[in-house]
Amino acid sequence: MEKLNLKLMENNILREDVDCVIDFLKADIPILTQSSKVREFEQEWSKWLGVKHSVFVNSGSSANFVTMAIIKELYGEGEVIVPPLTWVSDIVSVLKAGMKPVFADINLRNLGMDTDEILKKVTKNTKAVFLTHILGFNALNSKLVSELKERNIPLIEDVCESHGATYKGIKLGSYGLISNFSFYYAHHLSTIEGGMICSNDDRIFQMARIFRSHGMVREATDENLKQSYIVNYPDLSPDFIFAYQGNNFRSTELNAVIGLQQIKRLDDNNDRRRANFKLFLENLDPKKYHTDFDVEGSCNYAFVLMLKRPDLEFCNRVMSSLKQAGVEFRRGTSGGGNQLRQPYLQGIVPADYYKLFPNTEHVHSFGFYIGNFPILERDLILKLCQLLNCIE
Repeated sequence: MEKLNLKLMENNILREDVDCVIDFLKADIPILTQSSKVREFEQEWSKWLGVKHSVFVNSGSSANFVTMAIIKELYGEGEVIVPPLTWVSDIVSVLKAGMKPVFADINLRNLGMDTDEILKKVTKNTKAVFLTHILGFNALNSKLVSELKERNIPLIEDVCESHGATYKGIKLGSYGLISNFSFYYAHHLSTIEGGMICSNDDRIFQMARIFRSHGMVREATDENLKQSYIVNYPDLSPDFIFAYQGNNFRSTELNAVIGLQQIKRLDDNNDRRRANFKLFLENLDPKKYHTDFDVEGSCNYAFVLMLKRPDLEFCNRVMSSLKQAGVEFRRGTSGGGNQLRQPYLQGIVPADYYKLFPNTEHVHSFGFYIGNFPILERDLILKLCQLLNCIE
């Protein structure tokens, strides 16, 4: 068997990114913690995304935690509708905020929560819908957007895996009340570690800045807000008024420098990823694998490989063939599959609860992702498809 040696990600931090950091460090003793480069990156990201405000934090998970803390502060305790197929921090951030996660099964065409399943789970206690755009797919549609707006339920978008994906030609992350992004090494844009909280809401912007830095009011840019706390708490130093139970979620100037360099090539890289994924789906055997994905507006940083039918023996042969060919993959796709099977939810959801989510279960057992990156060669994609199609 020919060795393909296909990694999950390759060359996501380039020489030019490292050189930018070196040039920055050669400056006259630069400030390394959060400062002007962080603010510049936030402004550039907001411009690229098409939102009013962005707040840079040290990870996408931190963006989740700050977001859920804000939702609790604004709307009180209650339920948040979440997918069972997502990254762990989406669900844990809901739990840590003292909220109850309510799960809705996914749609196999885009791997996001199914709209009808979401709306069936909405109650008078629903405080938000936390929608994850999985592996570059768009999970929004007009029914969901209009129903949530009509019911006055905030939409939170997790766009950590879907930088540049769109709905109706507008970038994901600009529809929700708040959106979260991750800049982990493997994602479309990387700052090595990092994340972003985005919103068009002025109040949320101020709260995110405060939560990001220990809950300190001095981090707000709204002078009226700061003065209101100073007046109401005259016995406290104006520099050390802690409005919320925050943490240190700050990032650094070094991460921001890399982000500013990477954003310059993000759109071009995304075009290559789209072309790669299209080629992959066009050449994959639709009798063996699921190829009927809704790719309208998608921007996939991974090839989603999903068996057409549940077949454990065939699944094992697929995994064995990929390993022999040196193709790195992740079973279960995003977050390792069905989160309802994970130990951290034991005692929170009933035993065997995961069985009530058949679509997520199919992805858990028979779904994979394989790396898709800008320098991936066309010939290697075709060889990968040939390998998969030949498995009997």
